Amino acid sequence: MRYVDFREMVLAELHRHPAGFTWLELKQRLDLPYRQACPTWVKRLEDEDSLVRAPGATRALIWRVLS
Repeated sequence: MRYVDFREMVLAELHRHPAGFTWLELKQRLDLPYRQACPTWVKRLEDEDSLVRAPGATRALIWRVLS
């Protein structure tokens, strides 16, 4: 999978669900082949596309996109 494919899938899902998801939820919903998100790709999403990862009710971070 290329970065642009990953980016489009993740951003589309997060825009449809503004409350956000944990990485595990995104991975399952989008059937992503990665055990963990690539740190370089996550940093690019944060810098270029307003991805925010914040603590949720558990230890997992909630991924959201600022509108």
